[in-house]
Amino acid sequence: MSLSAPALHVPPVTSPRQKTLVRFAWGVLAYNIAVILWGSVVRATSSGAGCGEHWPLCNGSVVQHHPQVATLIELAHRMTSGVALLLMIGLLVWIWRQTARGHLARAAVAAAAILTFNEALLGALLVLLGKVAHDQSASRGVYLSLHLANTLLLLAALTLTAHFLSRERGYMRGSVDYHSLAPVSAGLFATLLVGVSGSLAALGDTLFPAENLRAAFAQDFSSSSSWLLRLRWLHPAMSLLAGAFILWLLLRGARRNQGLAAGVAGLLLLQYFLGIADVLLRAPVWMQVVHLFGADLLWVALITLTARTCILPAGCPGNICSTKPQR
Repeated sequence: MSLSAPALHVPPVTSPRQKTLVRFAWGVLAYNIAVILWGSVVRATSSGAGCGEHWPLCNGSVVQHHPQVATLIELAHRMTSGVALLLMIGLLVWIWRQTARGHLARAAVAAAAILTFNEALLGALLVLLGKVAHDQSASRGVYLSLHLANTLLLLAALTLTAHFLSRERGYMRGSVDYHSLAPVSAGLFATLLVGVSGSLAALGDTLFPAENLRAAFAQDFSSSSSWLLRLRWLHPAMSLLAGAFILWLLLRGARRNQGLAAGVAGLLLLQYFLGIADVLLRAPVWMQVVHLFGADLLWVALITLTARTCILPAGCPGNICSTKPQR
C-alpha cells in the first residue's frame, strides 16, 4: 500500500548543501565502524578493565599518570566513542534543519541517535558491573550479546539515514511501497544473530586460547569446557542460514543493483574465507579485527541492498524503478 508524497519542498540531492550532508552521513557511518573495530581490540586484548570499574572517568580521574597499555587502549575507545556521540548529535540536528517533515532519513537518524545513547549505556554497564577483561560469567555473555545487537542496529540505522538522503525518489513517508517485508525481516534477524554468535565465539577465543587447532576442536565438544566454547559451533551454523537469505536477496535484487549485488556476494565469500582463516590461525587479535571489519562491511552493504530492493518508490513494479541517486 502507498500514498502520494506530501507536497513539500525538499532540497534535491544534487544541491551542494545536500551533497555535503550526504557525505557527512556516510562519514559518520564510517567513523562508527572504526570505533567498533577499536572496541573489538579492547575485548580481544582484555583491556576492558583498563580504567577500572569507573565510567565515564578513567580510574576515577581525568588525567592518567603513568598509564598501563590496557588503560591507554580503553581510554582511546572511550574518547573515540565520545566523538561518535557528538557526530551523531550533529547529524541529527543537520538533518532536522535541512529536510522536510516526513523525510525517511529523519526516522532513521532518530533511531540511530537512540541506539547511540543505548550503546553508551550498555558499554557503561559492562564496565560498572565488571563484565570485562577475564570475567567468564553468563551475564557477561548476555550483556555482550545485547551490546553487539545494538551495534548492528546502529549501523543499520546510520546506513538507512545516508541511503535515504542519497535518493532522488522514494525518500518521503507515504511515497514508497514495501516488498517482501516478512522474509526480509527474518533474514536480517538471522544475519544479526550471526554477528551476536560471532561476538560470543570471539570472547571464547580470547578467554580460553588453545595451544593448537586440535585442542581447539576438543574444547568445543568437551563437557568440562565453558559454555562459551560449547556454543562456538552456533556461529558457523548460523552463518550458513544467513547466507541462504543473502543469496535469495541477491537473486531478487541483482537485476536492478548489479554492482551492489556483486559487492555483497564478494563480501559474503570473503567472510567465509576469513572465518575459516580465523579458526585455522586460532583467532589472533588482528584476525578478529579483520573478520569483524568484513562483517561490518557486509552488514552495511546488505542493508543498502535490502533498501534498494524492498523499499521502492510508489508505483514501481518489481525490478523496474531505480532508487539510486541520479548523477
